[in-house]
Amino acid sequence: MISGFSGAGKGTLVKRLLSSYDSYALSVSMTTRSPREGERDGVEYFFADREQFEKKIREDGFIEYACYCDNYYGTPKDYVEEQLNAGKDVILEIEIQGALKVKQQFPESLLLFVTPPSAVELKRRLLGRGTESQEVIAKRLARAVVESNGIEAYDYVVVNDDLDACVAEIHQLVNAARRAPVRSGAFIRRIREELKELGNEGN
Repeated sequence: MISGFSGAGKGTLVKRLLSSYDSYALSVSMTTRSPREGERDGVEYFFADREQFEKKIREDGFIEYACYCDNYYGTPKDYVEEQLNAGKDVILEIEIQGALKVKQQFPESLLLFVTPPSAVELKRRLLGRGTESQEVIAKRLARAVVESNGIEAYDYVVVNDDLDACVAEIHQLVNAARRAPVRSGAFIRRIREELKELGNEGN
């Protein structure tokens, strides 16, 4: 799961990961916010109105969902399960509330928090997008203050200063995390059985 302050560059990082490595699949979130310029339904997000979103909540169709800056965001169950079963590392670009909910359901999940090198740089990036009003930017910065209190729940903090270096670092962290015992259950069980068989050969 990749979280971070709005404006930290999460979306750009995820796109670069997907284009650089074929081991990842992106979980497409559903949201009630309006599409930004160039965003396509079913690609960047599934766009829905509040009525549609709340119907899916009632049908237990989300792994998690949360309200952020007056809009719903949620992770549909079916796609994530399909990609995991295909052996992919599924990327969830997700805010803190949602990430912690997913962690409860999938304890082996890897949590990465992306941040720019400074708060000044964060504000510069938000202003540079040119897609939001000063009021919305102020809301996002206020939200970042709250989010900063949840960073300790993450496995790693990744500073997005140089894009290429950041993408490589995330890929290295994912590969290292795969080898943690909590995520290597199938391999551990197999090697254990093989050792038992070899041990029995001498009896």
